[in-house]
Amino acid sequence: MTDGVKLTGSERRERLLAWLKESEAPLTGGELAKKAAVSRQVIVQDISLLKAKNEPIIATSQGYMYLRTQTADKQPVKRIIACDHEPGRTEEELNMIVDFGVTVQDVTIEHPVYGDLTASIRVSTRKEVSDFVKKISSTKAAYLSQLTNGIHLHTLVADDEEKIDQVCDALKKAGILIPE
Repeated sequence: MTDGVKLTGSERRERLLAWLKESEAPLTGGELAKKAAVSRQVIVQDISLLKAKNEPIIATSQGYMYLRTQTADKQPVKRIIACDHEPGRTEEELNMIVDFGVTVQDVTIEHPVYGDLTASIRVSTRKEVSDFVKKISSTKAAYLSQLTNGIHLHTLVADDEEKIDQVCDALKKAGILIPE
């Protein structure tokens, strides 16, 4: 909290950075605005300025996160998979992935005009999946995959290759994974 003291822009951005670095969970713009005693729009501008200074901050569907670097001895395993399904199967797809202890980092589509469009998802639990799906529904936003008739890529992240293999087997059985 700023304790009623008006911070300068640079002081506020230092605090924002500290809060993001301290937090294991994403922090929403509203939460950060309340802590800093400013509007959410000020936070959005501050985050943009921090990103412009190469701070590794990402915006996810759950809020802002500071990306931490992994230690050299425990690098996560990443794999990009191709999927195809109707929008109504999104929650099923994401739950199937997180149930194996795998994180869905993002979704990418190949747009005919803009090329590759990637959006951060960062869901690792059923609750995060549920929150993501509810946010899409409540905002009446479209899933990116709707722009490509259901075809999309996901970057999956896990602590070992076997978990991602299990996800791929489950998605294949469900008719969601596009065979290589």
